[in-house]
Amino acid sequence: MTFLNELLNLSKGSDDREKTLDSVKKDISFSGANLWILACAILVASIGLNINSTAVVIGAMLISPLMGPIVGSGFALGIYDFYLLRKSLRNLLIATIAGLVVSAVYFFISPFKEAQSEILMRTSPNIYDVLIAFFGGLVGVIAVTRLEKGNPIPGVAIATALMPPLCTAGYGLATGNLMFFFGSLFLYSINCVFICIATFIIVKYLKFPSKEIDVNKRKRVRYGISAIVLLMLIPSIYFAYSLYKQQQFTQAVNLFIQNEFTLKDRTVIYKRTVYNSSPKSIELAFLTKLPESKIDSAKKDLEKYGLNDTKLIVMQDSVDNIQKLKSDILNEVKTSELQVDAKDQRIKQLEEEIANNKFDNEQILKEVKSVYPDISAVSLANHTFYSETDSTDMVFPVMIYESKTDLKKNDVMKLQNWMKERLKSDSVEVYRKKITE
Repeated sequence: MTFLNELLNLSKGSDDREKTLDSVKKDISFSGANLWILACAILVASIGLNINSTAVVIGAMLISPLMGPIVGSGFALGIYDFYLLRKSLRNLLIATIAGLVVSAVYFFISPFKEAQSEILMRTSPNIYDVLIAFFGGLVGVIAVTRLEKGNPIPGVAIATALMPPLCTAGYGLATGNLMFFFGSLFLYSINCVFICIATFIIVKYLKFPSKEIDVNKRKRVRYGISAIVLLMLIPSIYFAYSLYKQQQFTQAVNLFIQNEFTLKDRTVIYKRTVYNSSPKSIELAFLTKLPESKIDSAKKDLEKYGLNDTKLIVMQDSVDNIQKLKSDILNEVKTSELQVDAKDQRIKQLEEEIANNKFDNEQILKEVKSVYPDISAVSLANHTFYSETDSTDMVFPVMIYESKTDLKKNDVMKLQNWMKERLKSDSVEVYRKKITE
């Protein structure tokens, strides 16, 4: 038991109580150097969020002095110093308003208004953010009370991440997006409150000397802390549950697509899911046209995967759907870096086929037959054409198809244009090979 007490003893290596408290008090106020550092941190964080740079955002976290008044509030509560508490909260309020105003002005002036991933990830806080703030705050205040401050301080600044959600709230103000404003402001509040509570716990554990106050005031402090904790925890748990349900939906959708399409050699080139709607929806597009019977069968199978309140939309044939597909893909490119998926792999495969003078004639025949059922065979290859008058060799694909009857001239032109798009080639020749009886 003695060994365990020695192992877990936080008093060992701690700095003098008066020195620690003096150091905390110095970091509370925003004047002189602290004010300049705060202003720079706000601008650096706003720029990092705007250009979607994780490194710049981390830099803003490291230089931000916002931890000072929050730790000061925790110390004040722990030692029942209400003058120090008022001073800490006043400075924190000034810093918060300054952060909101400066970041809102920056984003209002900035020509780039689109919400990047660095902004989006700070608009939906949940219980995990509570845990990060609390345990990060514990590490931070333990480091503050040490004689040797050590390395934890920079890590705490990154983990608790006070400046980015505050500047994201400024972005919400500048763009009029109240959901972003309240979501990120709630995350900022979570970080502030639970760092403060972690500080309060360590101060009480280390038995810092407290002011003499009556029992009723002590009780009011504890009740106030409990009420604030519940106020933060209940919405956070709800958001965490919502995130869990959304992840379940995503997993069910991926399993549905894999079993019903991918494993049956149906290449999905586009996927978009909408969770926050009634009914939820899955939008898909495929490399080749799907029979209506297959689509109907897939819609019926949605229930097997727990996707009862979900609508399946397969985009093919309709001009409106094609335009919508293009628009959605463009939007997706703007908001995130597209990962390598089946579409990219297929394009890469086609590029390799062209480079190696090889084409997937079997797949091309399937695609051609869906439009021209009379065609029974195709052969596609790159041909090199030599000319006596032109020293430059011409290389382009030639398709030879086999059918009992000639295609109409108009159909040949359509087939030719389709193959140009299919192969990304400026020129494709199409010829018919007659079937000999």
